[in-house]
Amino acid sequence: QVRLEELGGGLVLPGGSLRLSCVTSGITVASSTMAWFRQYPGKQRQLVASDTSSGTTYYDDSVKDRFTISRDYAKNTVYLQMNRMKLEDTAVYFCNRYPPSETWGQGTQVIVSS
Repeated sequence: QVRLEELGGGLVLPGGSLRLSCVTSGITVASSTMAWFRQYPGKQRQLVASDTSSGTTYYDDSVKDRFTISRDYAKNTVYLQMNRMKLEDTAVYFCNRYPPSETWGQGTQVIVSS
């Protein structure tokens, strides 16, 4: 059974940093393409970043050079390091495989505000 738990959200000042964690079970992170998504109120989830098992990464233009996706194979955990954060990064963040499975976690709220 797939389980995804996103952690690490919170309130951050513009220009600040946060690191999100995605603790997984039922997924072998080492052999999966993993991704982070975000969702604005009333909108569909959108892909933010992805990382294949061979290390090929993708970043949406809006986060390129600011966000970094990584994984810890031993902990079966995926991370999203978010730097130089902007007001428009405010959203609920989710992780999943890519393409995403039907199972989603609760997400973690990120608020960028002064």
